[in-house]
Amino acid sequence: MANATCEQCKGPMPVLARSHAKTCSPRCRKARSRARRTVPAELTSRPRWVRHSARKVPLTVGGSVASSTDPATWSRYAEAARSTVGAGAGFVLNGDGIVCLDLDGALDVDGQALPWAQRILDAAGPTWVEVSRSGTGLHIWGRGTLPRGRRLTVGPGSVELYADGRYIAVTGQTYRGAPQRLGDVQQVLDAMQ
Repeated sequence: MANATCEQCKGPMPVLARSHAKTCSPRCRKARSRARRTVPAELTSRPRWVRHSARKVPLTVGGSVASSTDPATWSRYAEAARSTVGAGAGFVLNGDGIVCLDLDGALDVDGQALPWAQRILDAAGPTWVEVSRSGTGLHIWGRGTLPRGRRLTVGPGSVELYADGRYIAVTGQTYRGAPQRLGDVQQVLDAMQ
């Protein structure tokens, strides 16, 4: 076998591991996958992180119900990332100029953006984009102002625009080499209001 050690823990690979295996166990495979996921510093530097349940209920890092409008229930990124409560971490939008465009049903079965979603990605310009929890949606993160949240139907898909009083479940799964920074997305926000 060409790969005699696990790429994650550096331990020995199981005797019956497939020739293309890179990790020794499901646990190491998950850890390796998480390590490849990154979130821009513009988000991780703000103490506005929560955990969330599988049904997307916001939770504190300790497991209590959190609120997208109560800073006392939020944490720093490192605490939220370390916590094993719930199904994942989320970032709270509080109206400080960070916005998220949530594109539902934006990707085809091969992970390619559908034409309607690609037009929005192109209009947004260089900014961080991640694949959503479902694996079929995208979150376009950026800077801009938005008077109120909004849900729009765009072709066969839908787009939700958020800037305040909401949290977004963050996967850290960067979409197709998007930059690890938040760009100005005001132009696309203005076009969708």
